[in-house]
Amino acid sequence: MEPRRQTGTIADVAHIVVLTQENRSFDHYFGAMRGVRGFADRFSIPTLKAAARPFHLDTTQHFELMRAEGTAHTWVDAQQAWDHGRMSRWTQFKGAHSVGHYGAADLPLYYALADAFTVCDAYHCAFHGGTNPNRLFLWTGTNDPQGAGNGPALYNELDSLQAKPGVASYTWTTYPERLQAAGIDWQVYQDMADNYDDNPLAGFHNFRQAAADAPGSSVEFKQRGLSTRTLEQLRRDVQANQLPQVSWIIAGAKDSEHPEMSSPAQGAHFTSQVLQALTSNPDVWSRTVLFLNFDENDGYFDHMPPPAVPSVIAWHADPAQRVLAGASTVDVGGEYHQHLKDYHQRALEQSLLYRPYGLGPRVPMLVISPWSRGGWVNSQVFDHTSVIRFMEQRFGVQEPNISAWRRAVCGDLTSAFDFARPDTSPLPGWPSTQEAAARAAALPQRVMPALPVQGEPPRQSPGTRPSRALPYQLLVHGSVQSQHRSMELSLVNQGGGAAVFHVYDRNNPAHIPRRYTVEASQQLVDRWPWAQRGAAYDLWILGPNGFHSQFAGPAVMPSRAQPEFKVRYNLEQCHLELHMVNPGTAACIVDVREPAYGPQRSVRRRLSPGQSVLLAWDIAHNGYWYDLRVTVVQCPGFFRRFAGRMETGDDSISDPALG
Repeated sequence: MEPRRQTGTIADVAHIVVLTQENRSFDHYFGAMRGVRGFADRFSIPTLKAAARPFHLDTTQHFELMRAEGTAHTWVDAQQAWDHGRMSRWTQFKGAHSVGHYGAADLPLYYALADAFTVCDAYHCAFHGGTNPNRLFLWTGTNDPQGAGNGPALYNELDSLQAKPGVASYTWTTYPERLQAAGIDWQVYQDMADNYDDNPLAGFHNFRQAAADAPGSSVEFKQRGLSTRTLEQLRRDVQANQLPQVSWIIAGAKDSEHPEMSSPAQGAHFTSQVLQALTSNPDVWSRTVLFLNFDENDGYFDHMPPPAVPSVIAWHADPAQRVLAGASTVDVGGEYHQHLKDYHQRALEQSLLYRPYGLGPRVPMLVISPWSRGGWVNSQVFDHTSVIRFMEQRFGVQEPNISAWRRAVCGDLTSAFDFARPDTSPLPGWPSTQEAAARAAALPQRVMPALPVQGEPPRQSPGTRPSRALPYQLLVHGSVQSQHRSMELSLVNQGGGAAVFHVYDRNNPAHIPRRYTVEASQQLVDRWPWAQRGAAYDLWILGPNGFHSQFAGPAVMPSRAQPEFKVRYNLEQCHLELHMVNPGTAACIVDVREPAYGPQRSVRRRLSPGQSVLLAWDIAHNGYWYDLRVTVVQCPGFFRRFAGRMETGDDSISDPALG
């Protein structure tokens, strides 16, 4: 079915549909998928231990693993497992089975949809915690961090219409209310007898009043947000050309994919039914976008460190006097936990004051529409607020609840589409889901997976997939500051979107990683001191879409050479450039290798005192991916590494070194 093309822009989208399932992480579902940043990622967090090695939940051999046991997944244990970004104690707080994962044979529909449409491999849940707070970000843009609307929401205490003693209803404005005020047609499709308490509107005063038919309440809120409207009604609306402009779909418990009540097979069958309904009228489908995402990760492991504001070392009411592990050029207001609620566990909550709310771990996101076809991967950073921002772009209804930091760091999902030149090749048929769903529904209980006796490295399918252009042009420059007894890093953003740099000190793995949010056309500079003259440094930097730098070496060079290296992007000639300079008083021999992409290339250069050398690398043949490794003959232990993808403004391919 081809898209209806009238303007070749987002204006051609008439219907946005959001189906949010329950409690799965990206690695748990898609870590083995070809062409995404999964198990073959060469740049994982250096603090991760081998004990967190994922293992396959092979349902083709043991179908009962389709109902593998879930894990702990609340604000408290999520913070403990994340551990400021070290993530080295994941199994301690989530359980050893939390690193179990599925593959293509276990999830045939989802892998087929990814191969036909677009998968996002940097889409994060919004919050370290459970279902309702994450869905609040998805439906309202916030969890009310300042408490102005009876937040902040940390748990599921307001996930149903039933009032709880001492827990006041939420009162901040939801995005459905903003759509209503703007005259945008919207609807929630659900069964009010069983929506698994997954409708976050149920916790808001205005909607509770409407559900109770209170005087002066909105009949529209009840009919649109808190009434039964099943998938059969969705099908009828589609066939009658009456699909609303914005729709949210909520599954019942058995179809939700939550490990407690459901399974991947049952959830996939529900998704298949949604797709059948939406495609039952080709004219409607030609103007429809379906976002299929998951509200949170449960406690299932994902290896990517979530972008976040800097962790707090010492809090102060005056932001200028706070001591942070990192820095941000963007206002970070609203991103820290500052307000305790009387009905929460105060002792535990006290220990988590001033922790970042998110972003949380990656969760699966499939963008299914006539404009996102072709088996693409999109690696721009997104979270649940990105779905609202896509609605903003289409319908012009702004959501002021979204923080400045999230607006800067998380995209609006428009980069997942090509409205001007969509793929119109024939779509394959979808794998059948009914039999596996029935088998899963008949399983008598959940099972605790048996851990493998000898853990094997998880495998990711080899190969690439087409990859969307991204707004990142990131660089890190490092230099030894002998007079300050420190290593200095300059974190540079030459692109069009903000990015978070994660910096890990490999010589001090217990230290809290530093995080730096750098806006477009800005940079941040920071130093890592060493206490002893004979000390060494080893800094490991991670950024979006496989961006990586490493700076290692002795604090004092054994020779009088002082080589420094900077990577540059030459966008006019589409070359990667390495600038080498030696401000020291002795010569040195520099080796530069690029072993990751294609035939290994190496360059050896002598750098005389005061000499500057510029090397150019043609990286077009491998989709502009690069991985340069620099050593100095006269200085064992000196090492520089620069890896990532040079963005040219054009679409490319996923990392060929994955898998």
